This record gives sequence, C-alpha cells and structure tokens, in this order.
Amino acid sequence: MELQLQNLSKHYGKKCAVDNINLHLVPGVYGLLGANGAGKTTLMRMVCGVLKATSGNIRLNGKTQQELGERYYANLGYMPQDCRFYPGFTAREFMLYMAAVKGLDKKKAKSRTEELLYMVNLQDIADKKIKSYSGGMKQRLGIAQAELDNPSVLVLDEPTAGLDPKERVRFRNLISGFAKEKIVILSTHIVSDVSYIADTILIMKNGRIILQEPVGAVTCGIKGKVWEVLVPESEADMYNMQFSVVNLHHENNMVRLRIVNKEPPAPGAVIVEPGLEDLFLYYFGEEAKEEKLHVN
Repeated sequence: MELQLQNLSKHYGKKCAVDNINLHLVPGVYGLLGANGAGKTTLMRMVCGVLKATSGNIRLNGKTQQELGERYYANLGYMPQDCRFYPGFTAREFMLYMAAVKGLDKKKAKSRTEELLYMVNLQDIADKKIKSYSGGMKQRLGIAQAELDNPSVLVLDEPTAGLDPKERVRFRNLISGFAKEKIVILSTHIVSDVSYIADTILIMKNGRIILQEPVGAVTCGIKGKVWEVLVPESEADMYNMQFSVVNLHHENNMVRLRIVNKEPPAPGAVIVEPGLEDLFLYYFGEEAKEEKLHVN
C-alpha cells in the first residue's frame, strides 16, 4: 500500500494554499503539523477528493484518483475537522445511514456498525440521540464512521480538538488501534498527541512540507538550540518579548524559562534536550505562540 502526492498544488486566485508538494506515504501514522493557514486542511481535502488540485497528481498504488474512480474512495476514510451529524439520529442510525452512503450491503453494514460502536465504546448509548452526546462521544462516532469500510487510508483532521485530556488519551488509543497496516494522516494543533502516536512527523509551512522525519529523529536538527535559564520575575516579560519562550515556571521570586534560540539567551543558560513543542516554536515562532500551540 502506497500513497503518492506528485507536484500537488492548489491555488485560489493569486493565493497559493498548497505549493508543489511531493510525498510518498506507506503504512504508518503521519503527524501533520502547521500553524493556521499553513495549508493542512486544504491538503487533506485534496487527498480525500473534496477539493480538486490545481495541478499535480495523487496516486494510490500507482494509479491516479481519476483512473481508480470509485475504487479510490472505497479505500479512503475521512474525518473532517467540522464533522457534522444529524442530531435527530441515534448513533446506530447514523452509522447505518453512512454505511448505505458508502455502498455496504445491509448484512455487512449491520455487523460493521455493531463492531465499531463497541470499539469506540458507544455500544451502551447507541440508541440515544446524537444531540445528547458530549464532544468526545461525537468525535468517537466520527472516527467510527470513517472506519466503516475498513479503508486503507485514514485521514483525520484535528480529531482531538476540543476534547478534555482524558478523552484525548482515549482517542489516541483508538487511532493507534485502527492504524495497523493503514496509512493514517493526522492533522492536529496539539503537539503531544502527535508525539504519542505518530511514526513520522510532517511539518507544513506556507503551503509546503518543510520537514519529514521519523518521530524519534525529528528534533535532531535543533539540538543545542533549546535552553533553560532562571531569571528574576521582573525580567521574565523582557525575555518573553525578545525570545521564543516555550514554557515558563515560577520558582519563588524567580522564573525558569525554556527558550528556543541559536545562541545562549543569557549567562548561565543550560542546553536541554529538545521536544516536539520546541521544534514547532523553532519553525513557527510568533505564529505558534499566538495560537497557543502547546502541550497539554
């Protein structure tokens, strides 16, 4: 199983949302990181066929979307960022409806619905109206419908947005369970979610993929550029304005700052091991700080 994006671009008038992307994806979980406006959602919608590319090709096992036609979409599961439901439906009714849309026969639709409702732990409330569900329950239902026809490619756009920490852990475990022998593309603002479940990190900026590395090696490029320094509280704001501060922690009348910078930010600064959130801030600076893209 392989998914290839070849010279893929998307233009809206003079604006280039996705700029000549080339990727070769094989089974595994790919964490797609980028600030707002980087082009992540546009890219994912093109992969899913929701948007048509301005130029370039998408190939699944060597054949283009156009060559495969409906067979391409039969291999694809999609959970959009704004996954919407019919509030008057129960979860079971919604799953059976989506199974019919995807072309599953009635017997398979029923068995697959029950299997997935159990997997996402909604079996005991499957006959309750979706409008009564919490955000976490709706997200679990969203990934269940994406898995209905056991796709080879699973595309998840901000699947953990708005979830509390407990639901996020549950959701990460779900994704890990579904990811066996699939190509999973996961876009999120929550860096810790990617670090727990991704095999490969993709960083997107200004419509381009600027970094593609295995999760274990992705921070190698910023070793020696992440520092901790203890400063008086009265100086913390100055450092925050002058440097890319990942984190700060108050200790009595002092503040311990974690800073991403090529040079020591102050006398006595100590080099520390970089993490994914440091990497994100290194590439996106103020964009990341403004969006509060942090580890929870």
